[in-house]
Amino acid sequence: MSDPAPALAYDAVCKRFGPVAAVDGVSLRVATGEFLAIVGGSGSGKTTLLRLANRLIDADGGSVRVFGDDVLKLDPIALRRRIGYVFQSGALFPHMSVAGNIGITPRLVGTPAPAIAARVDELIDLVRLDRARHRDALPHQLSGGERQRVGVARALAAQPQMMLLDEPFGALDPLTRDALGDDYRQLHRDLALTTVMITHDIAEAVLLADRIAVMRGGRLLAQGSAADLAASDDAYVRALLRTPRRQAERLRDLLPPLASTAP
Repeated sequence: MSDPAPALAYDAVCKRFGPVAAVDGVSLRVATGEFLAIVGGSGSGKTTLLRLANRLIDADGGSVRVFGDDVLKLDPIALRRRIGYVFQSGALFPHMSVAGNIGITPRLVGTPAPAIAARVDELIDLVRLDRARHRDALPHQLSGGERQRVGVARALAAQPQMMLLDEPFGALDPLTRDALGDDYRQLHRDLALTTVMITHDIAEAVLLADRIAVMRGGRLLAQGSAADLAASDDAYVRALLRTPRRQAERLRDLLPPLASTAP
């Protein structure tokens, strides 16, 4: 019996913007239920690769398949409603309340109003917001972390099997970023999602993802677990992995041990 199709498959994918090869012959598989982080510096092609999955842009060559379907043969609007997408800034509609933002996709597909209201309440609870405080609030009344939680809830509203996260926690303060990352990882497990996350932070990728893909100059340099990457013979990959190690060593030297809280 053949193996099931991966949730997301890139085969020799290319994308150019004028003379620049943003994605240059990338082949990559994401298994159903996997959490993959794609890391790399600015201009590495990681965000371009992500946007090819839901046809925010189309490839110039190669193929992209979602749950076995060639995305170029799918209606892009219908495809995007099957895949949750979370932007770095949250990208909420400023004139809509939290409930309106979360309920927008179910409303567009004709879900009855009572079902939308129930789904909104369920998702507000799921992303650890308070219904009484947040349901009718406008985006400008929320903190950065709250806006990002609403962005996650909105992406989950149509019950997607796959989530694409584009630097979802990068603009948040360290405490909020850490808490939201942990909460999203738990949602990924509880909802049996397939997640592809773009990040420039290798430490975040190591802590959250099952597997990491490293890009540079539009090419895929390496992929695998953190342990796999640590054994890579590529100089750039080795340099990436040295960063969190060096930071951990410096923090250990600079910070005193935590005081015991035992009585």
